Amino acid sequence: MGWAQFAIEALGRGETVKLRPRGHSMRGKVNDGDIVTIAPCDPNTLRVGDIVLVRVHGTVYLHLIKAVNQGRFLIGNNRGGINGWVGANSIYGIAINVESPSR
Repeated sequence: MGWAQFAIEALGRGETVKLRPRGHSMRGKVNDGDIVTIAPCDPNTLRVGDIVLVRVHGTVYLHLIKAVNQGRFLIGNNRGGINGWVGANSIYGIAINVESPSR
């Protein structure tokens, strides 16, 4: 089971979830260990700059929408990396809040 499988299942049921992603590819928007609230979304409302929980080429990311073109979304990180284009069915939810935990 992947790091976000429980979230993907809950989002599919229409639930809002919280994740604590690890890594540095989204530094500045989502820092390592931040608590991110993710909600189900309507793909028609997604815009460039939205942070989404998405599967690209078999890997799940919490990354940015970099471009939108005819119902497809270009996904990448906050450091200039690009993961690739996906259809709406690969996007599980949108980040609606990012909290830095007290340390």
